[in-house]
Amino acid sequence: MTPQTPDRTAAGTADPETFRQRAVEMLTTARSRTAALTGCVEDPDLTAQHSPLMSPLVWDLAHIGNQEEQWLLRAVGGHEALRPDIDKVYDAFEHPRAERPSLPLLPPDEARAYVADVRARVLDVLETTQLQGRRLVENGFAFGMIAQHEQQHDETMLITHQLRRGAPALTAPPPPAPRDAAALPTEVLVPAGPFTMGTSTEPWALDNERPAHEKPLAGYFIDTVPVSNSDYARFVDSGGYDDPRWWIPEGWAYVREHGLSAPLFWRREAGQWLRRRFGVVEPVPPQEPVLHVSWYEADAYARWAGRRLPSEAEWEKAARHDPSSGRSLRYPWGDADPAPEHANLGQRHLQPAPVGSYPEGASPLGVHQLIGDVWEWTSSDFLPYPGFAPFPYREYSEVFFGDGLKVLRGGSFAVDPVACRGTFRNWDLPVRRQIFSGFRTARDAHPEAA
Repeated sequence: MTPQTPDRTAAGTADPETFRQRAVEMLTTARSRTAALTGCVEDPDLTAQHSPLMSPLVWDLAHIGNQEEQWLLRAVGGHEALRPDIDKVYDAFEHPRAERPSLPLLPPDEARAYVADVRARVLDVLETTQLQGRRLVENGFAFGMIAQHEQQHDETMLITHQLRRGAPALTAPPPPAPRDAAALPTEVLVPAGPFTMGTSTEPWALDNERPAHEKPLAGYFIDTVPVSNSDYARFVDSGGYDDPRWWIPEGWAYVREHGLSAPLFWRREAGQWLRRRFGVVEPVPPQEPVLHVSWYEADAYARWAGRRLPSEAEWEKAARHDPSSGRSLRYPWGDADPAPEHANLGQRHLQPAPVGSYPEGASPLGVHQLIGDVWEWTSSDFLPYPGFAPFPYREYSEVFFGDGLKVLRGGSFAVDPVACRGTFRNWDLPVRRQIFSGFRTARDAHPEAA
């Protein structure tokens, strides 16, 4: 059996004016969030480097404007460069993050004025550009790409806020409590068979998500919900960080070298696990998905539990495959864009929701919280799909392909819906812990179960 009507998406049927309005909305939403993340602290916090792993917030701010200028004013609109003198300063490939504080960065007021000037001109370009006839602008692609880029940097800036020391600067209400989470099964069987992975029709999908292709898979079981803090604490308390049996050699060496003993931001006081979250120290919530763990830690937990991390393809089939129709959906709940009842996205909350939340967002197979809450590590290296072609530039994906980076899927509470879908691929080094990363586990199904 082969999937029927593969990769059909509701978003692919909209007219150009609908895409124009969507581009305005997504660009405006991203800029509102950027303003909130850079306006909640004083200028010294914007220019400081809060961790060598991250850029100063003011670098991210001006970089957002510079990318917008290069792609939307120059490449799309054909305008002369406003600030060609700063292109190299804000080239992410030219300068590692640790070096960026020493660059001649625009001061905060100048950076704000620059990004505002660029945005005003971009909206004029968007109003007059024909959103068809050129691949770069077809269905508003370039504008969607830049909205996603800004939201990705907004997530990066939120990570910087988490690493920042000092008084809390951000607040948000907690996510709602789940309904009947205890009644959920611990795992779900995903039957053997092919499914359509990736996309060839999602209008704003990035190059590494393309093209759609058939992927055969053996049957497997996958966790119904992400691994929780209470689950992970049992691994920690059982001596998981002191036992080399659970770690691949590179991970064990990293644990020993850096003295790791728990997820980042956890500490034990008076027999209780505490965590620091955006400047607030609080007890670790037992039912939230575990957060701030590296790929090495996720892999070690899975081995300790007698399981494994799912492959990227297994994650996507659990998230998108509809066994009743044989087709792949845009999201676990269907083809509709994310709504608040589907997932914890867009920084509405500053933490993951408890496991079992958002039942309306479950996949047809009954897997929960595949979108939002935490990025989920997979076992897969970041590699191109069959038939991959770089677009619109090699540095977005192609230069990262190889066995040194691991794929994360699903998005986190810090991800905006414009930069999150069932085909979206994230990647990072297996040592990374400052990112909003968690995981779920899987196991092979016996032939009779599959």
